[in-house]
Amino acid sequence: QVQLVESGGGLVQPGGSLRLSCATRGIIFSNNALGWYRAATGKQRELVAAVTSGGTRYYADSVKGRFTISRDNAKKTVALQMNSLQPEDTAVYFCAVGTTTRNLSSWGQGTQVTVSS
Repeated sequence: QVQLVESGGGLVQPGGSLRLSCATRGIIFSNNALGWYRAATGKQRELVAAVTSGGTRYYADSVKGRFTISRDNAKKTVALQMNSLQPEDTAVYFCAVGTTTRNLSSWGQGTQVTVSS
């Protein structure tokens, strides 16, 4: 059974930083693509960042230059470093896994990120 557990969310002020982490179980980690979605209140779910099994990274325009996704094949984790956070980044962030970055079919329960003064 695929299990993804996110951690690292919290409350930060505008301009602050957070690092999210996702622990995985039940997958052949090195063969899969990984990504981070976010779901903000009143907005459609958005794919924020993704990384292929080969290490190629993709970012949504809204976070490009501010967020960095990384994977650790030894620890079987994927992280999302979020810098220069703004109120519009407030959302529940979900870790996701799939065969490709365009086919992320499994996801975790999410971790709340709130950016507010």
